[in-house]
Amino acid sequence: MSDRLDDWRPDDMAFWVDGGKPIAMRNLAISAFALLLASCVWMVWSAVVVHLPIVGFSYTTTQLLWLTAAPGLSGAVLRLVYAFTVPIFGGRLWTTISTASLLIPALGIGIAVQHPETPYGVMLVLALLCGFGGGNFASSMANISFFFPKEQKGWALGVNAGMADLGVAVVQFAVPLVIGGALLGPLGGGPHAAAALGAPLDTHQGVWLQNAAFIWIPFILLATAAAWFGMNDIGHSQASFAEQAVIFRRMHTWINGWLYIGSFGTFIGFAATFPMLVKAQFPGIDPLAYAFLGPLVSSAARSLSGGMADRLGGARITLWAFVILFLAVSTMTICLNSGVFWMFLLSSMLVFATAGVACASTYQMVPIVFLIDRMHAYDLQGDLGRARALKEATLEAATALGFISALAAFGAFYIPGVFGLSISLTGSPVMAIQLFLIFYLSCIVVTWMFYCRADAGLHC
Repeated sequence: MSDRLDDWRPDDMAFWVDGGKPIAMRNLAISAFALLLASCVWMVWSAVVVHLPIVGFSYTTTQLLWLTAAPGLSGAVLRLVYAFTVPIFGGRLWTTISTASLLIPALGIGIAVQHPETPYGVMLVLALLCGFGGGNFASSMANISFFFPKEQKGWALGVNAGMADLGVAVVQFAVPLVIGGALLGPLGGGPHAAAALGAPLDTHQGVWLQNAAFIWIPFILLATAAAWFGMNDIGHSQASFAEQAVIFRRMHTWINGWLYIGSFGTFIGFAATFPMLVKAQFPGIDPLAYAFLGPLVSSAARSLSGGMADRLGGARITLWAFVILFLAVSTMTICLNSGVFWMFLLSSMLVFATAGVACASTYQMVPIVFLIDRMHAYDLQGDLGRARALKEATLEAATALGFISALAAFGAFYIPGVFGLSISLTGSPVMAIQLFLIFYLSCIVVTWMFYCRADAGLHC
């Protein structure tokens, strides 16, 4: 079978049943695996920085925070670029290239953390290079959207994105485990003795901090090979940047971007902020013991709720998800003031779960919204108009999915910043939470006004 699919009609059920579905599922499986690894590399600094002082690095707290924030910033910027790459290069080629690029930060970090004398500037560059992992989300989601019929896009996008969210949990869970032993033997280098007083590691065994980066390399190589030999390009999905740039003129690009900032921005921002909040507000609690729970809950919710959005309608699910998200974040203020950690933990898990549902439902809406919008544009042009509307909607929705993911990815940068500013100005994160609540109210109003009310132009 050719790597290029010139005849691809997933919305034709005869075509789908006769052979389209296995091809789509194979591409989804490889894409999801590659995206999980991309997410692991993107967020690896969130688990590495807390161990740098332990092995002898003398960076300031501010410098460590920037190492955590830099991948979020570069990943969001790269998503703005990656959103347009699949129609230009093809999904198979671009997935191969973008997955292979993860080797650069993985190798660099693994080498650099073995040398406490490494200049901070080098470490900051390596942190920025982890943005390759963040950028991959935009191209991966755009690519997968081409493979599935509109009735299953929510499910497929939910599974693909759910694996990306799972990567955040995997890296935060796995890193504390893999740095405790010589998993890679002589190839991985020797250990460092824990240098900090009270270090939460066995100083007799030493610390193989390089494993936090090296451990992903074999899997990256496997995913790169799988993408090259197992994925496909779709011929009719090819388009220039100019042809894709039409999304900037579509009102619904910006509306759905706003909603996705509220959903994915919440997930990635709270994932990055949760350990900091625990450490600042609940002294004596080890934040790393719980950091993986939120991303794990969110990824599961996102993977499971994509199909629900297909059945019940993405807009309806999105509306109620933001209502629950507003209530859940409101309870965080009460829990923080109470000083009871388990109450804060439960409210945080509700935030993560609801954000995961909102991520899936918002993404499910995008292909439907663009299809309805284009159908309205060619309403009086018969079968030829409907065919043109379907072609335009498929391309525009794929590009828009990548673009709005870039807007939301900045949440990994600005949400920790808003929390930090709130704590520095008031000594409490409550002011930040109040600002987020205002934003969630706007998401509720926007969803109802454009997609849920009885006379809305686009029900989805």
